[in-house]
Amino acid sequence: MIAIVGLSHRTAAVNVRERYAIPEDAQESIAKTLLDGGSVDGVMVLSTCNRTELLVSTKGEAPPGEVLRAALTREAHGVERDDVHVFYHYEGDDAVRHLFRVAASLDSLVVGEPQILGQLKDANDRADGWGTLRGSLQGTMRHAFQCAKRVRTETGIGAGLVSISSVAIELAERIFGDLKNVRVLLLGAGDMGEAAAKSLAGTSHSLVVCNRSFEKAADLASRYGAQAIPWERLEPAITDADVVVVSTGARQPVVSTEAVRRILKTRRGRPIFFVDVALPRNVEASVHGLDGAYVYDIDDLESIVREGVEARRESVDRAEAVVNDELGAYLRARRERTVDPLIVSLRERTRTVLRAELERSLKGKLRHLTDMDREALETMLDAATNKLVHPTIVRLKRAAATPGDEHLVDAASELFGDEVHAHDAAAGLRVIRGG
Repeated sequence: MIAIVGLSHRTAAVNVRERYAIPEDAQESIAKTLLDGGSVDGVMVLSTCNRTELLVSTKGEAPPGEVLRAALTREAHGVERDDVHVFYHYEGDDAVRHLFRVAASLDSLVVGEPQILGQLKDANDRADGWGTLRGSLQGTMRHAFQCAKRVRTETGIGAGLVSISSVAIELAERIFGDLKNVRVLLLGAGDMGEAAAKSLAGTSHSLVVCNRSFEKAADLASRYGAQAIPWERLEPAITDADVVVVSTGARQPVVSTEAVRRILKTRRGRPIFFVDVALPRNVEASVHGLDGAYVYDIDDLESIVREGVEARRESVDRAEAVVNDELGAYLRARRERTVDPLIVSLRERTRTVLRAELERSLKGKLRHLTDMDREALETMLDAATNKLVHPTIVRLKRAAATPGDEHLVDAASELFGDEVHAHDAAAGLRVIRGG
């Protein structure tokens, strides 16, 4: 069974989400501790600017939601009592559907954005490296990536504004009309900064990139016709800018209220706009209270995002249909696999009966046969086994995949299965259908 506990932009505001963001260096410990507890056989941690989720797989029932939530929030800070209401808990089919929708970017703040798929793959690779990507979670992740690929290739969901950074630039354009006379500063040269630079290329009066690693800033600037400056010149760079798009990986604010207060004194009434698309946020919240300073965070972009979704409604509907189709295929395959032990038992029993009869004949009337003749009979025995059991196997798999037909699997288990295989098939179906 797959189970997911988490919170996202749909359930928690940015000031809550940032309390539960998990840095990469803490994720491995969380995953391994939970795996060592013995209640799960696969663990993965996903932490982005819009969601923090713990994904697990189990052979039987999933651990209680509070157990998974405690593991997920181990690194949280500033926890408040009411926060419990922002968490969701999915199990079984519902968990798989949620995962497929996340991979397909249908659950993203900016529906259709490609970043979430890369973030999921990175989380998958990290879990694989830690040795926690085990059990049914491994196969489920492969199917989630397959679902996302179909959505990308079969729908137009990626058209238009498809990243938080591009929406941030849209906000700046709405404020200024156009950006031809606007000076834009990018703080951060990661994926978000890359997307913002791509959206801004050729549209603003000047584009400046500032990053703790000057080499990364220079590389990004060279690819988009921008200017790179060292981190030591951050405050003068903000002073010269009209719009500052902030997207660093820092765990604390890099733009302080005190620094902005100093900056505003030199701007002579000229306002400055901060678009903070980082999580945790990189601009102190109190900056917004200063006269002449305006701060927009991820949640403030939601109205623009809604417009983009409505413009792509037909593509979104097609993407949802693809998710439903892939979910159906995944569940059918899982249910069919529950009868694999029974099928093995059926083949073994059939072949054992045929071989016993063949051995009896080879010791009697057919003892004169050559080795070549005996090999031919062995081949014939294998072919006969396959032909005899094939119709039953097809029907068993169909019954396992069809809700309401469990009685056929139970009957076949009584007729053809040994006690262990019969128990495994019945228990497997109960777990899957119970999810």
